[in-house]
Amino acid sequence: MAKFNQNGTHKLSANEVAALVDGLLDMENDGGGVQEKVKRYKFGSDNLSIMGDYYGLRMINERFCRLARSVFLPFLRMHPRISAFPPEVKTYDHYCDELENFVSLTTSRMDALRSHQLIVLPPNFVSLLTNAYYGGNIAYLPNGRTEFTATENRVIKLVTEGLHRALEGAWRDVIQLSFTNPVHEDNLQFATFVENDEKVICCSFIIQLPEADPANVDLIYPLQALKPIAAHLRSRMQSDVVDDDIRWRARLQDAVLAVPLNVTARLAEPRVPIAALTGLRPGRIVPVDLALRPQLLVEGMPLFEVEPGEQSGKAAISLTRRIEL
Repeated sequence: MAKFNQNGTHKLSANEVAALVDGLLDMENDGGGVQEKVKRYKFGSDNLSIMGDYYGLRMINERFCRLARSVFLPFLRMHPRISAFPPEVKTYDHYCDELENFVSLTTSRMDALRSHQLIVLPPNFVSLLTNAYYGGNIAYLPNGRTEFTATENRVIKLVTEGLHRALEGAWRDVIQLSFTNPVHEDNLQFATFVENDEKVICCSFIIQLPEADPANVDLIYPLQALKPIAAHLRSRMQSDVVDDDIRWRARLQDAVLAVPLNVTARLAEPRVPIAALTGLRPGRIVPVDLALRPQLLVEGMPLFEVEPGEQSGKAAISLTRRIEL
């Protein structure tokens, strides 16, 4: 225990002095040892771990595949099969190295994320859509040009507008996105998107064509733009909104309209005694009085009041009034 002298000052005991000396010796011995490792952090760097495995973005891409099928229906006269590749993170310079200089680039503004988005269409696919849209075959054409024609630019505008609507529907469970102010370029050198050393998320899609090789469509997002919603993109989101599958509704409507029904015109309901029925023979005439309001029956259910008549030498009925059920 520590002791105090008569003046009230503290006096260390022998054990305390020994412990203090041992501590000083330990500090001197540790001076030449291995120091704690320090990991340097560069501010403004892209930390990819916050994005997780992009599960939410994969779900968005799968929904985009379903919605984008109807975009290509007017051009291909069919709903093509669209599949999504896993999202990839790479620098914009690295992505541009994989492209030719002549390519369709459409940059649009994403106001909710305060950033831009890029749609990339290969020129041979644009020529195929243009040729098929105006009645040609679904086949790739020889392409040695360095710019698009006015007709191809019109097709690019129609396709990108449809893809933007599909993207808005695919993103609606995460964030309400709107793609505005589209700017189109057909030369990679003049496209302004992000700096070359910035990282982007590349979402590639493959479109199966019936009589030609598959085509690729790329959607590019800046990595910095998706960081504010990284928590949503990591989560396994489940939509509470049922997607409106236009093709399924059309097939269901066609199936319902093809159901056969029995239609009967009831002109009269004569009453005949049993005694008269016993004497009926072929050739006998049974007098009847036509009803004042004959009816049209569908599967035995009266739906319309009719008037009997004739058209083109054949018996016919004219619908006069619908019967309220």
